[in-house]
Amino acid sequence: MDTVEAAQGFSAMGSESRLEVLLALVRAGDAGLSVGDIQARTGIAASTLAHHLKFLSAANLIVQRKQGRVIMSTANFDHLSLLAGFILEECCSEAEPRS
Repeated sequence: MDTVEAAQGFSAMGSESRLEVLLALVRAGDAGLSVGDIQARTGIAASTLAHHLKFLSAANLIVQRKQGRVIMSTANFDHLSLLAGFILEECCSEAEPRS
């Protein structure tokens, strides 16, 4: 993962509402949630929620798939793991060694 891709992912999480949506999807696991379920859990208006889901999808943080007439959203756990690894990769690299 490069810094541009990481910045896009972290930026997408930079909104309280988008982070709330993402956390709801993380808690739901691989089954994911329908748009209606996300709305019920977050209280975000449908038109605003659609915008947030589009933003999260563009940053590859969520995956959306159609199941019949329902759009299901799931957290993209692989990409979220890459983001976590990216930020933690440099952990303590400049720390002074203990004597």
